[in-house]
Amino acid sequence: MCTASVYARAMSELVLDSLQRRMRAIFSLYEDATDSMQLHHVNYRERDDVLPIAFSLFHIVNMIDASFMLLSGQAPLWNDEWANRVAPALRDHGKHRTVEEMVHQQIGDYDAFKQYMAEVFARVEHWITTLTPSDLDRVIFAKPYPPQVASTYSARVGGDAGITVLDGLECWIYQHALRHMGEIEYARHLVGLRGMTS
Repeated sequence: MCTASVYARAMSELVLDSLQRRMRAIFSLYEDATDSMQLHHVNYRERDDVLPIAFSLFHIVNMIDASFMLLSGQAPLWNDEWANRVAPALRDHGKHRTVEEMVHQQIGDYDAFKQYMAEVFARVEHWITTLTPSDLDRVIFAKPYPPQVASTYSARVGGDAGITVLDGLECWIYQHALRHMGEIEYARHLVGLRGMTS
């Protein structure tokens, strides 16, 4: 094997290892956040046009669950049984809805939500451990992108071939989770709690 191939493989293994560690880190922030909040914190509404923590939590976990299908081909965990158990006020992650609609999001059963979140996170983490560096290069959406994909952040990240598994993991799960954790950290201050990291 030539030196360039060895180097490329080593870099891919480094990226995969980093991705696994970063995914565990961001998921652990959500675990700590949910464990240190009560349902009244999560469902608190500051005022009109300010989304409650319930929106950020349900949205990110439900979107990770849906995105995982595109990445792995496995069906989402979310179904009518989970919907009845978690009992969100709006049975919609809200990606294509307005703030005015999603400001009404509430979580009905917080323990059921945390169980759903744990199962979504565990499934993603387990799947990542099965990946090889070459799996990261698989194209999920080739160019030209369909309209619903073309307007996304991941479309800006995608390379010449399109959006790959690595792009999807980075954009749809890791970076998306960081964005909503920022919202949650800010909103925690509104209900008298501290942020998650310094």
